Amino acid sequence: MTAQDSATRPTGIAVETTESPGTSVAPRPADRGASPAAPHGSRRTGTVLAALGVTAFSLTFPATAWGLEGMGPWTLVTLRGVLSALIAGGCLLALRVPVPARRHWAGLVVVGAGVVVGFPLLTTLALQTSTTAHAAVVVGLLPLTTAVFSALRTGARPSRAFWAAALAGAAAVIAFTVQQSGGALTTADLYLFGALLICAAGYTEGGRLAREMPGWQVIGWGLILCLPLNAVGVSFALRHEAFQLTGHSTAGLLYSAIGSQFLGLVVWYRGMAAIGVPKASQLQLAQPLLTLVWSVFLLGEHLTVAAPLTAAAVLVCIAVTQRARS
Repeated sequence: MTAQDSATRPTGIAVETTESPGTSVAPRPADRGASPAAPHGSRRTGTVLAALGVTAFSLTFPATAWGLEGMGPWTLVTLRGVLSALIAGGCLLALRVPVPARRHWAGLVVVGAGVVVGFPLLTTLALQTSTTAHAAVVVGLLPLTTAVFSALRTGARPSRAFWAAALAGAAAVIAFTVQQSGGALTTADLYLFGALLICAAGYTEGGRLAREMPGWQVIGWGLILCLPLNAVGVSFALRHEAFQLTGHSTAGLLYSAIGSQFLGLVVWYRGMAAIGVPKASQLQLAQPLLTLVWSVFLLGEHLTVAAPLTAAAVLVCIAVTQRARS
């Protein structure tokens, strides 16, 4: 283990040595959210990083809408996966990052299935018929879903105040969604609800793994795992779907591949490792509201009166969840 590794390893992690001589020492987390011994400055930095990740994610739907102007959904999803994997693979090779330990691969598979393939594909299919504003508020349920997955997977036990605020935020999002859709669920909504489940699983596993390895390596190896599948997918998709690189479609593709799929997840996983999955997930309550703003300025969509009311309710819930004892 290098001095740098020792300096950057989060506090509260027990070190377990492998049985084989000459192998590196691998940290094993307590899997209970952020370390209670973590300094206040570290948690503040983690909150800032998680917030940067949320900001990056908030532009994903507008970027996807732009990308769909010049290519089909399957082409967009698989091509962004290939581009992201090439960037991540280049970084891993340049820094000579060793292959993860065997015990990490199951979690990395979940990360890849959730945030590299499943969520991008289902949300892109939904955006063929749904506005970005509507999709954004439905995905606003992701924080609560992620908190539930985290509690089941890692044994995290947030306080009652935390759960009350999280449920209140989810209720506000559901009310907004029902009001916008006229009370009827569409096929796009079903795609979005499926995306919620699979993405929450990917976030939970990624946040857990990010306590044992740098966040950029978590998403980097997840992208590499999915590269063969995406490479085959893009070769088929390009034969059956229209493909035209316009200004919007190129910008949408590049942002979704670099800004959202890679850089956004790098800071997001690092933030989750510092403050814990449940609290980081609640910062995503702001994501639908940010996406609504981008949808107005970038796509020319119109907001209803309910949007600022939902914004106020959600921001209050964020403040409560961040102050609640986890």
